[in-house]
Amino acid sequence: MPFELNSNNSKQIKDLKLNTLLQITKAINNNTSTDKLLEIFREILETHLKIRKLLLFSESQSGWKCILKFGFNDEFNTINVERDLFPVKEMCTINLSEQTQIKSFEIIIPVFHKSKPLAYLLIGDLEDKVEVSPAIKHLNFVQTITNIIVVAIENKKLAKKSILQAALKKEMEFASQMQSMLFPSILPNDAQLNAAAFYLPQQEVGGDYYDFIWLNANEFAFCVADVSGKGVPAALLMSNFQANLRVLLFYIPSLTELVKELNSKVMASAKGEKFITFFIAKYNLKTQTLTYVNAAHNPPLLASGNTISELKIGCTGLGMFDEIGLIEEGILSISPDSTILCYTDGLVELENEKSQNFGLDALKDIIKLNSKLDMNSLNNLIIETISNYKQSRPYFDDIALFSLKIH
Repeated sequence: MPFELNSNNSKQIKDLKLNTLLQITKAINNNTSTDKLLEIFREILETHLKIRKLLLFSESQSGWKCILKFGFNDEFNTINVERDLFPVKEMCTINLSEQTQIKSFEIIIPVFHKSKPLAYLLIGDLEDKVEVSPAIKHLNFVQTITNIIVVAIENKKLAKKSILQAALKKEMEFASQMQSMLFPSILPNDAQLNAAAFYLPQQEVGGDYYDFIWLNANEFAFCVADVSGKGVPAALLMSNFQANLRVLLFYIPSLTELVKELNSKVMASAKGEKFITFFIAKYNLKTQTLTYVNAAHNPPLLASGNTISELKIGCTGLGMFDEIGLIEEGILSISPDSTILCYTDGLVELENEKSQNFGLDALKDIIKLNSKLDMNSLNNLIIETISNYKQSRPYFDDIALFSLKIH
């Protein structure tokens, strides 16, 4: 630029201001990088306004950060934005008599969006100590270009955040699709068995799991599990657990030995930071015998005639200890037309607007009053009931249901 703002020619001053605004606008429209915008800003303030000392603070994800500085040593390191600058609500000069960390500066220009502070510009060591400096003369102009630059930088942050959020959303949608592939796509529905399942993760992906696996022509296994925690970490541990389970089931016929080996796998994967509650059962169609182990999971309900019992026998959860101590196996003869309902704690611990849990007794009542329903209809009724029960309260945990009727 051929002249400076300390010129006495009012037309030249207007032209310079206009050219400066055009330069900044063009840079913004061309999607100029934040570093380049700050370089333009610095040139205007240092070269044309003769500002010798400047700090520009902006908020980042890790807190307030100085994004532009020149003309000082280390005094900015002692400035605490929240303590020293938050009280400043509008452009002002600094009272040098005040004992403050910012007394070596002369002007503070805050930039707000509504009531939220976006940035603080501190300038000092101005030229023309005898006369009024150009920075003081054109303070409103300094404030204007500061606002424009800061808002442009904030828009870049928001755009980047929006792009990252869109990418994350796509990744989570893909992860959700991949997780859904871990669940059995076909469940039996014939003269011998009727099975149905429902899964509602609290986030895009979750840590609840159910499965149904044929072991041979006469025997199958089914299970339900719940990883401590939610979201991606829980889902990753659960997918690893499912892969181990599906392999080990065919090599370790004993449920006790299977649970021991799975505990070792969980300890190796989670390093003691997470654990899994787990219910695993095998059923033999010929002998009509159910063998199961409950590793600290919510007890599945067995409805037979007018009786509902809880399948509690087992051991501690997986991943809680390096080695599981005593493991007990439950063994039952299953009478015809019995129903087994497996679920995770997100179902019975769901709260209503009075912070009251849905509870196990309410779940038992649904099963008792609807013994003739097929399993898909039973699951739908349960989900509809808890949806009405919670009213406006959100789901706070994953929910998994696996229902099996043995004819």
